[in-house]
Amino acid sequence: MSKLEQILVLDPPSDLRFKGPFTEVITTNLKLKNPSDRRVCFKVKTTAPRRYCVRPNSGIIDAGATVTISVMLQPFDYDPNEKSKHKFMVQSIFAPPNESELDAMWKDAKPDDLMDSKLRCVFDLPPENGRVNDAEGSTDVAAPVQNSSKAAPVQNSSKDVPVAKTAAKTVSASMDDSEMKKLSEECRRLQADMGKLTEENRQLKDDGVRMRRAAQHSDHMTSNQTGSSSSMMQHTTAASLPSLLVVIAAIFIGFFMGKFIL
Repeated sequence: MSKLEQILVLDPPSDLRFKGPFTEVITTNLKLKNPSDRRVCFKVKTTAPRRYCVRPNSGIIDAGATVTISVMLQPFDYDPNEKSKHKFMVQSIFAPPNESELDAMWKDAKPDDLMDSKLRCVFDLPPENGRVNDAEGSTDVAAPVQNSSKAAPVQNSSKDVPVAKTAAKTVSASMDDSEMKKLSEECRRLQADMGKLTEENRQLKDDGVRMRRAAQHSDHMTSNQTGSSSSMMQHTTAASLPSLLVVIAAIFIGFFMGKFIL
């Protein structure tokens, strides 16, 4: 038994396009239409589940109804030289009569009962940053087709590119001015701190000089007092020495004279 053809009609049918820059969440819509007269269950899968958020990623589509699915690409650092290999697959199967059997239905579904469609992810950059696809279409960065009537407004809007560049330069200049102001304020603050430190260092030096002078003066006064006491003692000793000699001499003279007289 051959595999069933996809009953759902996908819009877009083959590519999911995300328009950059990719510095924030980019959302693109995928519409699933059920043209049959039976209810259809669907499930959306991707090869990069960490990069995308899909709401809803599964459910039931009534006969003749359409469901819109939001596919959200998370921010990332885009490299134009890197080829995108992200893909999505929409699986579908006719719904069972009892909805409580949905989990068991997907688990026990036979490959021949499943219908699937695959979609490729394409990253589009703004016109000034986009790159033209090569002949084989191997790159996922799409550029406007010059011969297409839809591409004409994009070509005519090329006059706005200098304005966008001027605005970008203005924003960059304003950012540079703000950074320069911040750096100037930081320099002034550092200079003020250096001035305070210099003043404190000078004051500490002055205090040290005064303390050394006071210590030297105290030592000098102490030495002067010691010298004065010594000189006074020497003078007193010198003054008392002749008197003592006179007394001793008088005693000897008296002693000798007493002998001669006797």
